[in-house]
Amino acid sequence: MSDMKSGGPEAGGPGPGLMGATTLVGDDVCNPHGEDVGEIKEIMLDMRSGEVAYAVLSFGGFLGMGEKLFAVPWRALQLDTENKRFVLNVDQDRLKNAPGFHKSNWPDMADQSWAREIHTYYGTAGDDPRY
Repeated sequence: MSDMKSGGPEAGGPGPGLMGATTLVGDDVCNPHGEDVGEIKEIMLDMRSGEVAYAVLSFGGFLGMGEKLFAVPWRALQLDTENKRFVLNVDQDRLKNAPGFHKSNWPDMADQSWAREIHTYYGTAGDDPRY
């Protein structure tokens, strides 16, 4: 993991020190077994801290119909630079039951109870004292 501000490995999310957010949108996400679990649709920034808070992933559906979106804590992802994708440590069956939302009905991502639920689900609650 790297620190997005200083480029050092001591904190932060996945990847090199700095990357353009638009270069990450559309990247595939797989689980540790190499099974596809979706693709990054959006990068959500915490405007108070200036840090990346979530990657919004799409999963399921056909041609955008019936697809479910998931806000995954940035710290839950690991960048696989060799295969140019991200790895999320979650099985496909668990992701099917993950808290998600429809593309026309986004949650209030600033709601602390919602954030706590998401961080708990993905095992990143201990990474941030707010959750």
